[in-house]
Amino acid sequence: DPAQLRRLTADLRDAVGRDAPVLIDQEGGRVQRLRAPQWRDWPPPLDTAEAAGPRAAQVLALRAAIIAAELRAVGIDANCAPVADIARPETHPFLMNRCYGRDPARVAEIARAVADAYLQGGVLPVMKHLPGHGRSVADTHLNLPTVTASAAELSASDFAPFRALADLPMAMTAHIVFSAFDTRPATQSPRMIQVIRDDIGFAGLLMTDDLNMEALAGSLAQRTAASMAAGCDIALHCKGDLAQMVEVAGACGDLTAAAQTRARAALAARRPAPEVDMAALDHQLADLIAREPHV
Repeated sequence: DPAQLRRLTADLRDAVGRDAPVLIDQEGGRVQRLRAPQWRDWPPPLDTAEAAGPRAAQVLALRAAIIAAELRAVGIDANCAPVADIARPETHPFLMNRCYGRDPARVAEIARAVADAYLQGGVLPVMKHLPGHGRSVADTHLNLPTVTASAAELSASDFAPFRALADLPMAMTAHIVFSAFDTRPATQSPRMIQVIRDDIGFAGLLMTDDLNMEALAGSLAQRTAASMAAGCDIALHCKGDLAQMVEVAGACGDLTAAAQTRARAALAARRPAPEVDMAALDHQLADLIAREPHV
């Protein structure tokens, strides 16, 4: 319950002796770790965006403001969102309704509104999945997808929302092969990390997607070492298995000097939790959703 979770996040920070960020996946919809009855359940982002039509950025920003308040109330100050991937006809169902739209400009607009709402609410956003997951026809929890689109096509479409949000403090990679650039998944590809840094222009703290996902091959230590060697700053491991945690920690090493600089900049973007009138936010959201027409 919320009181237990507040104690847990406080204990985690006490254990490391600093005000470390505590991250969660709380996109809403299927990817939502805090659920009813203690927290509200949200519909999938794409469903909400399509129902809201031209008001999608406003609706999803208000929703993000409410989620931010709920997270800060229990000591969580970083959320692995927004999802800036573009929904396409071939997008695998595991990702499809987590997206905000099917057009790069619309996705960028909504993702910016969501990210700003999190920042204003004292929650650091983690943009995902760079450099773009929308063309994946496989579930990366189980398989490694390969995208065959040209570099020019990818730069003009898939990379565009991430380029528009390149100033955000943190982001997450995609376990996807982009054959126009490399035969390795982006998470473990020095070439793709260079694309993320140079073409997309992301200068923030870059973490891997979950290293337990079966899109990656080899042991956890090998997966971690390859990701760090490619240029990721942080190894993200999401399974609470102590032996695995020790293996990942042993393979990832210390933050590089550049990663430390990016980490300090990310933490500097963390704001105090503001005073929030939750009833007023709920009312604003309900009023915005109820307006017609939804076109």
